[in-house]
Amino acid sequence: MSVDKTRLELAIDRAVHRLLARKPASGRRAVFIECVVFVLKQAWACVFGALMLLAMIAARLWYPDDAPLARNDALTITAILIQLGMLVFRLESGRELWVIVLFHIVGTGMELFKTDVGSWAYETEGVLRIGAVPLFTGFMYAAVGSYMVRVYRLHALRFTRYPPIWMTTVLAAAIYVNFFTHHFIMDFRWILLVLVVALWARTGMHFRIWRVTLRVPLVPVFAGVALFIWFAENIGTWAGAWIYPNQTAGWELVSPQKLIAWFLLMIISVVMVTWVYRPTPPEAVSPATE
Repeated sequence: MSVDKTRLELAIDRAVHRLLARKPASGRRAVFIECVVFVLKQAWACVFGALMLLAMIAARLWYPDDAPLARNDALTITAILIQLGMLVFRLESGRELWVIVLFHIVGTGMELFKTDVGSWAYETEGVLRIGAVPLFTGFMYAAVGSYMVRVYRLHALRFTRYPPIWMTTVLAAAIYVNFFTHHFIMDFRWILLVLVVALWARTGMHFRIWRVTLRVPLVPVFAGVALFIWFAENIGTWAGAWIYPNQTAGWELVSPQKLIAWFLLMIISVVMVTWVYRPTPPEAVSPATE
């Protein structure tokens, strides 16, 4: 399936092509250009999550404690405005919005359970919440979904030896169920981690930067994204958006063990994106569609 860019992205593409068309295609300057374009594309893909993190930091540093609108409600309204802005300014397509809404629902369901069993907690202020869960929390999961669908489009991702969708869906469902059941029965996360590595071990990801298309093994990419999310989680907990039990006496670094949780949760995100953008092998796509 061809993954089309939005109108705004097409306009940016045309401008960048004009700017870089006469730049060298080899040598150090060419490598430097590819690196800069890669960083800019990643930043563009992260815009939803970056704006959410900035809102959390601003709420921590400058939002008045005695404001009529509770801090959590202000974050929820800000998150809604960010999502509307993503659509109005053509940063996301309507089809992608359905995936992001699904991320929102899946994430909120997990939040309701995890806060109830004490895995983490939020301030109880505000009215825009379900039980102990402020509604802005679903947008944090939506930010991950936004990154996934946007990076798929921006880098024209293609895959070799991608496992069958039904197999990845079954594994993703097992991972999601384990996030709940491990509180009552055996925790299968390490078995699930081995299954993830086994299922995607032979899969390669092809991604376009500017002139260059690179191929990398997919499992290390999963690990890199999980590490990035963990860094963002540390910023979120420092900003007081939520806290873990070990942070009640004062902020400290989120346990590195959370990297495994984020790795597995990110697999769920990847699988949901493939329901909209089916993994396509490089040889099945003509240059005209990219």
